[in-house]
This record gives sequence, structure tokens and C-alpha cells, in this order.
Amino acid sequence: MTHGHLPRRNFLRTVGATGLGASAAALAAGSGIAQAAPPYSAPGERTAHGHRTALPYPTMQRPFAMPGIKDQDWTGALFVGEGESRFALRIGLLTESGKVIREKMTNNLWRIGPMAPDGAYKEVQVSTDDRKLTPAHLQALREVMAHPEQWSADEVSDATAKLPSLQQQYDDAQRQKHTIRVRYARTDDGGSVIGAVTALDDDTTIFLEVTTPWGEAAAFALDGQDVTGSAPGLLETSRTGHFRLAPTDPADSSGCYASIADMTAAMTGATGVPGTTAAALRYRLSKGQTLTFAAAVGGRPPRLDPPEPHDAEQILATAEASVRKDNLTGSGPAGRAADAVRDALSLNTNYDKNHQRAFVMWGWGGGGGLFTGWDSAFDAIDAALVSGPLATQHETDIFDADAPPNQVPLKGPRYDQQNSGPMHAYAVWRLYTKFGDVTVLKKAYPTLVAYYDLLPEWDADGDGLLEAPYFGDRVGGRGNHLGLDDSPVYADYQRIQKKGGSGDSRDNTNLTDVALNSYYALMAETLAKMARVLGRTADAARFAAQHAKIYRLLNDRLWHPQRRLYLSRYLDGTWNDVVTPTVFYPLFAGIATPDRAKTLVQEHLLDPKEFWGEYVVPSVARNDPAYCSGGPVHPGSEHFKFFDRYGEDTAPEQWKGAVWPPMNATVYDGVKRYGFDDVAGEFAARSTAMYLDAWDKDNWFPESFDPEPGQSIMDSAVDTAWRTYSWSNAMAVQSLHELISDNPWEGDPSGIMFGSLSLPGTNSIANVRLREHTYSVSAGPNRTTLARDGKVVFRATGARVAVRNFLLHPSGASFDLNADGPTRIEVSPERGRPRRTQVRAGRTHVEL
Repeated sequence: MTHGHLPRRNFLRTVGATGLGASAAALAAGSGIAQAAPPYSAPGERTAHGHRTALPYPTMQRPFAMPGIKDQDWTGALFVGEGESRFALRIGLLTESGKVIREKMTNNLWRIGPMAPDGAYKEVQVSTDDRKLTPAHLQALREVMAHPEQWSADEVSDATAKLPSLQQQYDDAQRQKHTIRVRYARTDDGGSVIGAVTALDDDTTIFLEVTTPWGEAAAFALDGQDVTGSAPGLLETSRTGHFRLAPTDPADSSGCYASIADMTAAMTGATGVPGTTAAALRYRLSKGQTLTFAAAVGGRPPRLDPPEPHDAEQILATAEASVRKDNLTGSGPAGRAADAVRDALSLNTNYDKNHQRAFVMWGWGGGGGLFTGWDSAFDAIDAALVSGPLATQHETDIFDADAPPNQVPLKGPRYDQQNSGPMHAYAVWRLYTKFGDVTVLKKAYPTLVAYYDLLPEWDADGDGLLEAPYFGDRVGGRGNHLGLDDSPVYADYQRIQKKGGSGDSRDNTNLTDVALNSYYALMAETLAKMARVLGRTADAARFAAQHAKIYRLLNDRLWHPQRRLYLSRYLDGTWNDVVTPTVFYPLFAGIATPDRAKTLVQEHLLDPKEFWGEYVVPSVARNDPAYCSGGPVHPGSEHFKFFDRYGEDTAPEQWKGAVWPPMNATVYDGVKRYGFDDVAGEFAARSTAMYLDAWDKDNWFPESFDPEPGQSIMDSAVDTAWRTYSWSNAMAVQSLHELISDNPWEGDPSGIMFGSLSLPGTNSIANVRLREHTYSVSAGPNRTTLARDGKVVFRATGARVAVRNFLLHPSGASFDLNADGPTRIEVSPERGRPRRTQVRAGRTHVEL
């Protein structure tokens, strides 16, 4: 069996007294963009107004402007001023049929980025074409008609009937298509922006809309060609915030209205009741025409001069260049994913209006507020690569979130998804290993312990292992507890009435679940580590003993000796035969024995009949009867293997084969944890290739992916409504973690990992913040270098290397190294001359 390099895929191959107008003019003549004040304040740091922040974690300065930070207002910007007064600017786009595209823009996004996570620069393209109908859909129908022997008569008849009208719909959409490019740059002290909107098609009608973001009270008025506004502070009602929008050109029409509905009606040619709730400026732009504007919030009415177009363009261009200079970026096949991940997570950065923090919107085509389930744990881990303050605010928000009604009375991660607590424990621990700050760890620990101590209510037979809770029947299958919504693993479990417990109304079942017990062990291990850091010795011993107990029990009872893998098992001793990637979860939890870990990887993960392939890993094994059973197989088809009828796209329903990013991230972490560095690198490459296929083709980061390459309808991305699903970034983050990462497992938590044995080509990543230092790394076939704060501190030449537990001391370094050939090592410590050594292929512990 071989697992060589990947074939074919893309992967492999508030303004000062002089006013903003004067400021912009000065910038045009000067050396660059005004330094955009970051919207995050470090703990105890004084803000621009001299007030020390009271909260023990990074929070948001006031005033601030953050483009695109309100749920799906991706063409807009949020402004927060005195006393938490709020204003929203949005750019709406009018279709030929008179519909305004102004919010919930998931399907209308055409290009994302570049953009910065703190809102210093933001760029998107939005189109009237929602891409619900594509040439691939039409091609699929033509193939059905051309090869009727491969489809049923009903399917051929359906395709024949639908194709003409769908072709007409597609042609009309392309003929009437209007696309705009929207850009923002934050300037001055963070409370003002320069913006621009460019029409990419002729006769494009847009609106600059101003209102409040969540229906708060405000009053807007026209002042010449400008819009002004004022609103009381929501936290300090005695304070008032003021807003001004100053466009370069006068609007074709404008007005202030009694409601957003009235504003929309007026902008589309109907009658809107005048008032002060919202304002809009309407423009009709020709192809290539750009409208520029300035907007600001402050404690006094801002003075704004409209920006000269050339000044605005210089500011925007300089801000765009700063995105890569100051934030996560990279080069090469894997490093290129760093830019995509940065832009994707920046797009999904939202503002929690209740707790006044930033968080990562989790998906579902636009979120709907902070989701405290397990998805958000992956978002925190991924966001930590992009912005430490964003990740810290996001995870802090999780533990400040109120429990939903009619639930177990815990705050923080939702107890109705059993893995929320384990995964959030892991996320909190990784924030600690990345940044060394115990703030979130201290905040989360009590809730996580309380959560953990409730888990034994799912031990139906009292043997120390947990059984899956009963979720009842759902559309598509039996429900479950791990976010594996309708996985066939749970199709045949039986309900057992629960006695006692926390008050959770669900009953037990008879299925002792590998995935659930792996998470149970992971949480015990993580809490033991947290307890040691917090000086809770007794707690540390208790949780370490619990981890050891689960290790023993799971290996005794859930290892199938004939099939040589971990499988779930019913209480009567019979096995659950469904094979999914959860068989690898004991690696993630550190409870697989070393020999069994090797068996899992070599005999199952790398077996193309089960999981390996150009695209990895399917949500059920390729040789399982459930694999891609949601639709027909057409092996003779020229363009696709799975297709039923228009609107259904592909057969790999999420739990019948589609590649699911959290599963991939979990399997990768397990493989990497056990030291299979060559396989981990190849696995990361395949995950990243799928992510970049979707990003390059459609600029999507979707909920799930097609496990069969070459499908013509949506290629690697399975097109649901969730084209901007934050956890998708876990696919590409695997390659970024290959290049450089914290070490959440064994060894000193302040040690780092870097380098890769098997990422294809030469890859680099820069501006990664770990433990108060900024790192960049380059890894290739013959050279790996690590720079800290701009200075190269490690260089390996002659072979590929993977380094773990790297600790740079004042006069030397220590680390564990895995090399694929003889290698020369040079380390440059903080003091003294460089230190050098030569190592052979294989694993070596180095002290220099």
C-alpha cells in the first residue's frame, strides 16, 4: 500500500478637529495610511479615551467602526459610539426585477477578501446572481437526456421537461446580472472609515443606507448631500453618539423614512413614509464607476469632508496591502490557504450586542447570534491562528452565554450536545497553550467541571463507560448527541428509561459509543491539565485517574480483535458494525494503545477501500453499505457519479459519505498526536486541497464536501445554503498547523511544533502569534526555517523535518526532531553564537 503525493488537484499544483477630509489629503501627500487603531484593548489597557477596561479579557474600544461585523451585513459597517450608541451603514443592490439585496447575502457573495480580522480593511463582491442555478446543473440535465439508459424513465422525463425553463432562467440571470465591489478602510482612531463601491456592470443601482443595527432608537437627517444621525447610549443613556456619512458625489435621490420598510419601498420606486428611523442615498452607476465616501462616529457630531477619489483610492490600496503585512499570510500550496482562512474568518467575525465582544459566526448561511454548541470550539481553535483577541473574545462569550430555556441550568456550552463541553475544554486549553493566558481557563474551568460531573448520567449500566443518549427519531434517521446528526451508527440503538440524573429529559440507550467515550476521556485529560496549571492538585489527580480508567475500559471492551479497530457496542455484547471516522477518535483522546494506533492508521485510514483517497475522509467508510446511498451510482457517466434530479445535486448526504470538516480536524489531531508525521502531513494536504478547490472555484467555505473528486455539479463543495460555514476552515487549518502550531498534548505547553514531512512543495506561513512572540516558518524538501520576532532562530538543511516541543532558551534550545534524511541543524539563541549539530534520519531529541 502506498500513500504518495497527491495527484492533479489545484492544491498540488471619531475624527479629529481637522476633519477627515484634511486627514485624507495629508495621507495622499504623506508616507501612508493613518494607523487604524485596533478595536481590541488588552486587559487593563487604557483606551483612546483614557478609560481603563474593567473586563479581564480583550474587549472593544469605543468608539469603533467595524466593516461587516453585523450578521450578514457583509457590504456594511457597524459603528459603536459613546455609551454604546450604535449605527449601521449598509450598501444595498437593486435587481432588474426590483428586489433589494441588502441582508442575508450568503448566496449573493461572489468574492471574499482580502480582509483583516480587526476590520482595518474589508473587501467583498456581491452580485444579483445567487448561483442557485449553474451551467453544471444544466449540463447534468443534458447528460440525462443524452444517456437515457443510465436513468429511469421518470428521471429522463423530468430532465426533458425542466431544461428549457431552467435554461431560460439562467440566461435571464446572466443578462440581468449586476455585481459590485465594496471596500472599507478604517482610519484615524478607529471610529471612522473610508469606503468605496464600484459597479462591475452597466446601469447598476445601489443604495447607501443608514439605520441602527438591531432596531435601537436613533434619529437621522439629511445635511446637504450627507446623512447625520444621533442615538442614545444603550449602556449609558445619558451619553449620546453622533454619526455622519459623507459621500463624494451627491445622490440621484435621497430621503429619511419612518421605517426600514418605508426606506426600501422608496428606493424601489414605491412610496415610503417620511420619518427619522432610516436614511438612504440612491445612485445609478455605470460599469467601472466608483463612489467613495467617508463615515464616522463620535461623542460630538463628526466633521467630515467628502474624500477626494484619488485620496480614497490611495488609502484603500495602502490598507489592502497592510492586510498581508500585518496579519496571517503565507505562500506555496499550503501557505496560500492562510490567506483564505484569514479572509473567511474575518468575513464571519460578528459583534455580540449583548456582551459587547466579537465572536465567530458559526454558519447556517448567516448565524443568528452566537452558537454555544461544539461547532464554536473549532471556530476558537481556528480563529486563534488569525487573531488572538478574536479567539479569546469568542471563547469568553461562550462561557458568558445564558443557557437556553428548559435546559439543564448550566451556563456556557450547551449540555444538550454532549460533546460541547469536551470540545470547549479542548478549545480553552489550546488558547492557553497558544497564548499562555490563564484568563479564559480560569473562567471556563468551574463550568467545565460541573458539566463533566453530570456525564455519568449516561452510564446506563454503571460500568464506567457512557452510552449514547436517546434523541428519538428524526427525519433521515435516529438523532444523536455528538453533532453527528443522522449517522448510521445510531440507527439501531434501543431506548432505556433513565433513572435519576440531572433533570435532562432524555433517556439512555443500549449503545456504548466509541465517539462519546473518546470525548469523555479527552475532557478528563484536559481538566487534569487545567487543574495542574491552576494549582488544583486534588482535581488534577481525580481527572487523571478518570482518564486512565476510561483508557483501560475502552481498550478492554470496544476494541474488535478480528476487525482490528474500535467499534461501538451494545450492552448485550453484540457489535455495532458501522465504520465511520469515529473509529479514530481514541487517537484524538490519547486512549489508543500504541500498537492499536499503528493498526488504525496503516490498516484502515490508509486503505483506499475504507477511508484513503484523493479526498479524505468520508463520514462513513467507502466500503460500508451506507456510503453514498442517498442517490444512484452511474459509473459510466462522463461528468458525475451521483446525480438524481435537478435540485438534489450530489448523493453524499452529510452522514452517508460527505466529508465533514470537524471529523477531518479530529482525525488529523489524533494522527499528529501519535507521531505519524508523514501521514498527518498528507492528510492535511488532502483536506486543504478540498478546501482550496471550493475557495478557488466559488469563493466558498462550505459546510461539507463531496468525497468523490471530479463531480461536475459542485466539485468538492457540497452546495447547501451554507456556503460560508465557519467550521469549514478546520480543513485548511490542518496544513497551517503542520507548518506551525502550539502543542496541546505531551510536553511543556509553552513548546511549539513546526515543519512537515509531507506537505507538497515549499510552504510558508507568517504573522503567527504564539506565547508573546510572532513567528514565521518556511518548510520545503531540503530546508526548514523558523523566525521569531523577525530573527531566524532555527534552520534545518538537507531533508524535511517535523519539530516538536521546541523551547528556545537564552543560550540554547531543546526539541524533538523527526527527519526524513540526514540533516544539519542550526539554532540561534537569544544570546551567544549559533549552535549547530548533525542528525541522522528518524527521531532525535536535541539539546543545544
